Amino acid sequence: MSIKIENLTHIYMANTPFEKKALNDVNITLNDGEFIALIGHTGSGKSTLIQHINGLLKPDKGRIIIDGEDIFSKGVKLNQVRKKVGLVFQYPEYQLFEETIEKDIEFGPKNLGLNEEEIHKRVKRAMKMVGLDYELYKDKSPFELSGGQKRRVAIAGVVAMEPKTLILDEPTAGLDPKGRDEILFQIKELHEEYKMTVILVSHSMEDVAKVADRVLVMNEGQCILDGSPKEVFKEIDTLEKVGLAAPQVTYLARELNKKGFDIPENIFTVEQIKEAILKTVK
Repeated sequence: MSIKIENLTHIYMANTPFEKKALNDVNITLNDGEFIALIGHTGSGKSTLIQHINGLLKPDKGRIIIDGEDIFSKGVKLNQVRKKVGLVFQYPEYQLFEETIEKDIEFGPKNLGLNEEEIHKRVKRAMKMVGLDYELYKDKSPFELSGGQKRRVAIAGVVAMEPKTLILDEPTAGLDPKGRDEILFQIKELHEEYKMTVILVSHSMEDVAKVADRVLVMNEGQCILDGSPKEVFKEIDTLEKVGLAAPQVTYLARELNKKGFDIPENIFTVEQIKEAILKTVK
């Protein structure tokens, strides 16, 4: 399912002293099955952009075309769009409300009008994909869980609706390193298992380096970089000018090379630099 963003512009509080152009003539094509990271400092336009893709915000100018259809054209039902494009907000655990985990996850599929057998199958599959054993957790209250487990339940609730595109807004925010890695691993598994397009909004270059196939960098309402992690993270000067940075290990690799090591420049993860260092000392 391709998504085309054409000439997208959004202005908050237009024609007031507080007017702000959050998106400025954005043009991006998101291809079916990609794992895309959307990065940028606070106020760069990331959240505004993803809320247009899901139909929560309407543009002042431009179009969002999903499966060949402009989602804001007359007659298009946005609830049908949201069946195709699932959005997990930041800190989604605050949206849990049912008395058991199973009931919370099945809420979305029930609203799709599915039969009980299909709902049950989807709930079990979604729980498995986020690392929650169905028999062990189905009757527990979501409010008895840890922060990381609550987040998995919230993600499972969207995944159980089986959207073609899944958008996650800062899914690792506030988690400890172990929790961050677990959530990222499970999102990668979801991408591979469901063959869905994933859009991951993040401030963490390290998270992006671990999972993304393609990186979009937002600044002042525009997409200023678009490419593979290797292509984007080599633009360190550009990233730093807009308040971002390459992953920390990239800077470490630079410093090690100054000390006489022979480390490749396209190093973005701890695992990569560990392997590179071991090769140099053998």
